[in-house]
Amino acid sequence: MTETATGTGAGQSAAATVRATVYGYPRQGRERELKKAVEGYWKGRVTADELRRTAAELRRANWRQLADAGIHEVPTGDFSYYDHVLDTTVMVGAVPERHRAAAEADPAPSSRPRPSAGCSLDGYFAMARGTQDVAPLEMTKWFDTNYHYLVPELGPGTVFRADPGKQVTELREALALGHRPRPVLVGPVTYLLLAKPAPGVAADFDPLTLLDRLLPVYAEVLAELRAAGAEWVQLDEPALVQDRTPAELHAAARAYRGLGGLTDRPRLLIASYFDRLGDALPVLAGTPVDGLALDFTGAAAGNLDDLAAVGGLPGKRLVAGVVNGRNIWINDLEKSLATLGTLLGLAGHVDVAASCSLLHVPLDTAAEHDIDPQILRWLAFARQKTTEVVTLARGLGQGTETIAAELAANRADLASRAASPITRVPAVRARAAAVTDRDTRRSQPYDRRAAAQRAHLSLPLLPTTTIGSFPQTGELRTARADLRAGRIDAVAYEERIKAEIQEVISFQEKAGLDVLVHGEPERNDMVQYFAEQLTGYLATQHGWVQSYGTRYVRPPILAGDLARPEPMTVRWTTYAQSLTGRPVKGMLTGPVTMLAWSFVRDDQPLADTARQVALALRDEVNDLEKAGTSVIQVDEPALRETLPLRADARPAYLAWATEAFRLTTGGVRPATQIHTHMCYAEFGDILAAIEDLDADVISLEAARSHMQIAGELAEAGYSREAGPGVYDIHSPRVPGADEAAALLRKGLAALPPERLWVNPDCGLKTRGWAEVRASLENLVTAARTVRATLPAGSS
Repeated sequence: MTETATGTGAGQSAAATVRATVYGYPRQGRERELKKAVEGYWKGRVTADELRRTAAELRRANWRQLADAGIHEVPTGDFSYYDHVLDTTVMVGAVPERHRAAAEADPAPSSRPRPSAGCSLDGYFAMARGTQDVAPLEMTKWFDTNYHYLVPELGPGTVFRADPGKQVTELREALALGHRPRPVLVGPVTYLLLAKPAPGVAADFDPLTLLDRLLPVYAEVLAELRAAGAEWVQLDEPALVQDRTPAELHAAARAYRGLGGLTDRPRLLIASYFDRLGDALPVLAGTPVDGLALDFTGAAAGNLDDLAAVGGLPGKRLVAGVVNGRNIWINDLEKSLATLGTLLGLAGHVDVAASCSLLHVPLDTAAEHDIDPQILRWLAFARQKTTEVVTLARGLGQGTETIAAELAANRADLASRAASPITRVPAVRARAAAVTDRDTRRSQPYDRRAAAQRAHLSLPLLPTTTIGSFPQTGELRTARADLRAGRIDAVAYEERIKAEIQEVISFQEKAGLDVLVHGEPERNDMVQYFAEQLTGYLATQHGWVQSYGTRYVRPPILAGDLARPEPMTVRWTTYAQSLTGRPVKGMLTGPVTMLAWSFVRDDQPLADTARQVALALRDEVNDLEKAGTSVIQVDEPALRETLPLRADARPAYLAWATEAFRLTTGGVRPATQIHTHMCYAEFGDILAAIEDLDADVISLEAARSHMQIAGELAEAGYSREAGPGVYDIHSPRVPGADEAAALLRKGLAALPPERLWVNPDCGLKTRGWAEVRASLENLVTAARTVRATLPAGSS
């Protein structure tokens, strides 16, 4: 294909070639081959060479799918064994000192694939997962998505060095297969803004001060990529869509004046997504880079007006993200074409893309055989989104008459969805409209409730508990598969679940935990389990999306108005309570997390959908209480994750999000203790909202962040009880009792003993029984040891 030269001024000519592209693609493969290969490698069942071959074949398959669909420019470097931010840490040589020995070790160089020349595979996974002797990197959410990245650890002594082996290798693979590749890298400014001070470094250290030290490394990587054949390189800077200080914007300008001014470099495309660039747009437009990739969907639609306000991008390439890369609904092709038509007058050249990497959506709707065919036409997974991008590029470049059939089919599918009876249920809407402020408030203030709960529950100081789930064993997964396949009946399946609950309760009693859980053996996923029992939801069979590393989830699809036909959790919770005299928590997923970890309808405000979910969950909470449950946990790990990236949109979000939680829990008696749980996000900027949830107890991730959240809660004047985690469940290592006790003492330095709980960071579903038993026994020992040292009279 011959490219038309970039136009200037009024934009490209009608004859200009409009290219179709994407920023990234799902990594796992149709059958989650990458997950199976990586986990097989960890267990010693897959050799390093076998893992390397699987990864290479998945990359080839992805590029082939994209090219066959009509994508002109395929991404490279977006593939990862675990996480693309961790890959960037390797690329710039920022391996933490504690991991260097493992990273550099390579006992059999000829047979062990390395993520890059300077890092062994085992060292790479040690940074991601830790070892028994070395803690992993901290993990947190990638902006407002449910993808988790490994947080870089930097300090004044960090020495960067270029290690572009992975990026160059994958570029050469794509070129050898005849593709036009565009390497995709995390940009230097975003990389530093995502980083944290390394352990032992002053908490006020700003990683962005390392920019001038990092830029020469990026320059070297760019030169290597150009030498290997890269025409364009994409540098992702999503951190610039957040509110940034003048100093941070100045750093971005300095970075891209420097990189753009290099002579030995490929052409540079700076990509942003998830929101509008705002003040960063004129900054980037004023640098000598060759193009910008902007998101024009959802909250980022304001980029269109902002681009016009700065005079467009004359002489530069604009890659327009008009197909939403984060949801699964079909694109409104005519609306997108109108946006693209406006953009033609604002840039030197306009190409078409999805709004962000397609990592955030499942692979292919063709694998879904249990969804009604008409409803399936409303959905677009990664493969369907690439088709939409190609269709829009053809329509923009060759005229809408060339896509007349696609436009007609798209109009019909959109109309079908709007008219479907599942989208609007009058009774559900009437109930939601009748909600009053009284429905969202507990009957008594917290201090009176706390006294009633202490009298009712009679718990010791530093009470111990877990977050909810226990290991999902192979036997449990087999039982679920056997039930679906008809190899066992419901009675046999339920006996298996009862046996598992008995084992979980027995272990917790023997270990000495104070508040127990039933272990959730009947649940496939904390959102999907509930979605399958609520009207308005659709479930997929193969809609896997990466959450972190080898952890994949199948987000359900919230397609219409929602209600709860019957109780969902009461039976198993009351059965567990019948086995013990200690309190057993009822376990629910909160309304915000139900939305955040689903693909949610986009045809009404999220606040309206959240209220419907909250009312369904309210019924469940009230039924649990009627059945005798005294402690009910409503998990909201996604409350911070879903926080809008820009501050001006946050008050409205937090208002409806906290109202939805209170609507869920507001109907219970004062003596019923309401817990919530959050994990793997930065909570410092929503502490007021956490208070506004009006929960009695909150448990939070704290082990990898060294109990930082406890201090933040204290500084914010948080007045409720809290359980900052002392056991990092995302690592296979077993923390010793002394280690857990040390973290607990850090917590006590911030919070008084009468308000401090002892618990893991998160649920135990993904861990094995051996490590869980040892870790929880150590956790209880730590609580008892520290409890014994409390001053006499503590209460």
